[in-house]
Amino acid sequence: MPLARIVVDAASPQGPLELWRHGLGQGGISPAPLPERVVHGASKLQPRRIRIFIQEFFRIYPAHGEFDWSRLDPYMEALSKTGAQVVAAITIKPEPLFPSIDQSIWRPNDVAEWQRVVAALVRRYSVERPIVTHWEIGNEPDIGEEGGCPYLITEPEDYAEYYNMTIQPILATFPEAKVGGPAVANPAGHLPMGFIDRCVADETRLDFVSWHVYADDPAVHATHVARYRTLLAEKFAEGRRPEMMVTEWSKGFEAVSVEEAAFHPRRAAAAAASILAMTEAGVDWSFYYHLWDQTWRVEDFKPFYKRLELMSFHWNQMPHRFGMFGVGEEVRPQYFVYQMLGRLGEERLRATSDAQDVRILAARDERAERVSLMLVNYGLPVSQDYVATIQFSGLKSGPKHLSTSRIDRSLNWSAERLELLPAENRRVEAGREFSCQVYCPADSVCLVVLETVNE
Repeated sequence: MPLARIVVDAASPQGPLELWRHGLGQGGISPAPLPERVVHGASKLQPRRIRIFIQEFFRIYPAHGEFDWSRLDPYMEALSKTGAQVVAAITIKPEPLFPSIDQSIWRPNDVAEWQRVVAALVRRYSVERPIVTHWEIGNEPDIGEEGGCPYLITEPEDYAEYYNMTIQPILATFPEAKVGGPAVANPAGHLPMGFIDRCVADETRLDFVSWHVYADDPAVHATHVARYRTLLAEKFAEGRRPEMMVTEWSKGFEAVSVEEAAFHPRRAAAAAASILAMTEAGVDWSFYYHLWDQTWRVEDFKPFYKRLELMSFHWNQMPHRFGMFGVGEEVRPQYFVYQMLGRLGEERLRATSDAQDVRILAARDERAERVSLMLVNYGLPVSQDYVATIQFSGLKSGPKHLSTSRIDRSLNWSAERLELLPAENRRVEAGREFSCQVYCPADSVCLVVLETVNE
């Protein structure tokens, strides 16, 4: 079995490690609120932010001058119980303002009335209920119904007009709000580039720029972050750059949809490798899509959506099974990637791996009593088993506790407690240097912790 040589210098801090910048995403498929088990699971991860869709199936404006919050209130209340701030994408298309089911119609028949509806939405969930802090304008407007939402806006000038008429009531109602977009499906397309140029030219408020990526290759995720970082640095003065938010991301779409694939550890390894890649590239925020799989129902979409067969295929007949929790609330491997992230330290350490497919991220706590590292064995097109030989240096001498947890084919976790079970737990004596070996099977994610024992 091949060996991967891992070197971790516990006395070489590299600055803060802000893994809380990787949040969660939910929504777009069903108005059903998060169930209690999923709320509990999400709150255990302590996400700073969760990104959602406020989709038309909530029917918040069924008639002129009439509001109905009966569907959206319980949905938002469940999200608030996770403890996270909410980034909400506005994708409503009320029938009184858009009487025709046509994705190409993006301008309401009464702009002033549209702005009153948006103001009421913001007042309810940002002012009266402090749940939403960030408002994202639209969702994948560059592909419309192909992206699960009822707006197709392909030209930067049109999106800029839609954006402006929507952020005005947001900021008038809740001046502290952060606003942004365009939440495109194609981050390299002309829509986001043209929109950013318009914002610069018109001095339009733009707190964050958002896009989506579904790809198996971690380098694809990182490349878009690096590209936007360079682009925004060129167009905005120092200190005024909008934040970069990948408001939807996951692995690539697969041609086969079977339940067993949802529990394959390669999905967790792909997610972990992509998170490490985006972290290296300097992303401001990312939101894994998604937290909980849901059942799509035709009656939820029929009043405002034309391509019902498309949604049925993607989320009912051949669902993508991206959820950390399945439809039946069963936990999946990706959940534990985020659990591991939360258990790494706050200060990054210098660490190297001599195996290209064995990626590493190391950290320590504030007192340097606990050194942790995440090992991600993920190769393209396939992975192979490795044994990682880990060489620690710069440690505080004395007794320590060594533990290893692993996401792999064994599914070694407590589904009831939502906790990984240790693959190894032992007490060791360590000097300034210490070495150990850890089994890293193909498509696995390992968390190794070396912690001082205070006697």
